[in-house]
Amino acid sequence: MKWTSALSHNANLHAAIDEITAQTLAALGAPPDLAFLFATDHYRAGFDRLPATVHARLGGGQLLGCSASGVIGSGEEIEQRAALSLVAAQLSDVDADSWALEATDLAPGTLHSQRCAALAHKIAPKPVAFVLLADPFTFQPERLIRSLESAFPSRAIVGGLASGGQAPGEIALFLNDTTRNSGALILALSGDIEMQTAVAQGCRPIGDPLFVSSCQGNRITGLDGQSPIDVLSTLFERAGKQDQMLMQHSLFVGIAMRAGESQYDQGDYLIRNITGIDQSRGAIAVGVELHENQVVQFHLRDARTAAEDLDRVLSRLHDQYLDTQPAGALLFSCTGRGQGLYGEAGHDSGVFHRRFGAIPLGGFFCNGEIGPVGGTTFLHGYTSAFAVFNPLESHPNSR
Repeated sequence: MKWTSALSHNANLHAAIDEITAQTLAALGAPPDLAFLFATDHYRAGFDRLPATVHARLGGGQLLGCSASGVIGSGEEIEQRAALSLVAAQLSDVDADSWALEATDLAPGTLHSQRCAALAHKIAPKPVAFVLLADPFTFQPERLIRSLESAFPSRAIVGGLASGGQAPGEIALFLNDTTRNSGALILALSGDIEMQTAVAQGCRPIGDPLFVSSCQGNRITGLDGQSPIDVLSTLFERAGKQDQMLMQHSLFVGIAMRAGESQYDQGDYLIRNITGIDQSRGAIAVGVELHENQVVQFHLRDARTAAEDLDRVLSRLHDQYLDTQPAGALLFSCTGRGQGLYGEAGHDSGVFHRRFGAIPLGGFFCNGEIGPVGGTTFLHGYTSAFAVFNPLESHPNSR
């Protein structure tokens, strides 16, 4: 297994294609079996012909990708300016299956369900890794994620929602030699390959864990027998000035992913937005449905916390590779991170390279990131989701 990452800043699309394909073929020495192509919106006029040209230059193989507001590759993160990123791999004894679908294709009996059934029959009972890319205007991936988790018990899922466009039809999805402007793409990898994932949510807990004592759907009406507004008021009064400032614009709710624990730490929570506040009833609404007796805790997000959480998450991932090194990696990072959060370009990919060395890494800035928390896959915001790849037998956890 051999991976490489190529990047071009050339504003001329033809020249940029020449650069990334030449870099890739020179690094691999032969055509790749799999490639991921990410292109900033500056090349939109050429999106219709972009994947076909790159696919032909690389000699065929599987190609998957999308448009983005910024791309990641070759040790750089390029935001709000022209850039093409290409991550490619030569794979041995690995099956790569890919297909496109629309939101209406998730019903039983569709081509998508038939593809999943055929794949499950082919690989059973072996694990499979999925990479998902989707158009945020026409496809919400939660239902697709749940269906894949149900059909494939031994699976890892990662990916992101394309970015850069401002309206339906402006997003591009690349599959082999075609361009689509809606729906989603699925890549399934099976055989001699392992994909390990890590999601950095960038938040730290404040206050204490609380039981949801009453709720209706996604509305929390009671926390430990008190109204959520009263709990927040007390929390605000006890917080320092910096946390009080953050509570006004960067306050989130973390939902504990493991029931029955006596203690919860940072990283044990699924972070969700507070989507509404009802002062008259003392209730808050969050971006997920809840049930009574669930444990939640309020969280804050800032650049320092995001950096510390990223380092903690990548340290855990690195600990799994003490005797080896990943062959390649993908990074799906929120458009709300990057230079806007940290005040500098290349932060998250830089931390990754400091942990893992000069491993080929590529990806893009997303309108939503897909990755697991607590063993279940979710669509996130404000996160960085990593996927690292290796031959199956080279990872200690696979033996």
